[in-house]
Amino acid sequence: MTDPRDTGRRPVPLLTFEVARRQFALPAQVLREVVRAVAIAPLPKAPPIVEGVINVRGTVVPVLDIRHRFGLPPVPLAPQQHLLIAHAGPRLVALRVDRAQDLVSVPEDAIASAARIVPRAQYVAGIATLPDGLLVIHDLARFLALDEAEQVDAALADASAPVAP
Repeated sequence: MTDPRDTGRRPVPLLTFEVARRQFALPAQVLREVVRAVAIAPLPKAPPIVEGVINVRGTVVPVLDIRHRFGLPPVPLAPQQHLLIAHAGPRLVALRVDRAQDLVSVPEDAIASAARIVPRAQYVAGIATLPDGLLVIHDLARFLALDEAEQVDAALADASAPVAP
């Protein structure tokens, strides 16, 4: 039997990461792996949110530009950066971040719905209140707009089409 005092205290596992000296998080269940940054190949005809593509064990994965999405200044690719390989709905994507930090468990009742706090924050799943500050939790399933997802699909199809002699 569940203790009623435990309501809302269920831990939510999150991976925290840093971009432009700001701390963010992703729900751990969407995360596949964290890897060191590697060269990113350009993807012609991709929307501006896509930095390019990488090869993850034989799978071509689009790299999403989180800095672009949030209006942060671009930075060059550096070996100390990380790529977060995660599921954005049915699609496998990579996010280039300054560094992956920790896997943390946050009590469910410490996470407020982003829609309640910032109604137009469509890419944010929630905001966690932690002892050392707030943590913005991203919703990768909504990170790519429908038209952007279609553009990515078209660009990937063009890139994989055989070249005519």
